[in-house]
Amino acid sequence: MIAKSEWRPLPKHLTIAKSRIEGLGLFAVEDLPEGTDLGISHVFDPRFPNSYIRLPLGGFVNHHEIPNAKAIVAQNDPELGDLEHIRLITTKAVRS
Repeated sequence: MIAKSEWRPLPKHLTIAKSRIEGLGLFAVEDLPEGTDLGISHVFDPRFPNSYIRLPLGGFVNHHEIPNAKAIVAQNDPELGDLEHIRLITTKAVRS
């Protein structure tokens, strides 16, 4: 039996929906303030192409000429410890 986990493929304030940019994309289901940490999109692993494993959050990021989030490379995570990864952080308020 699998132990109960709090892990979710996407944060509760995001969903996947049809995008006007390309295919499917990430959308806020509640208003998000500037500086909201959307979570980990990629985890570093040199055994994989481009040295990163793309997580569910990273699979639906669409690129816009006027982005509302930025990707930052981080070396550790408060819950996971030392782990090189890419996080998405909002750069301005995002309306749902």
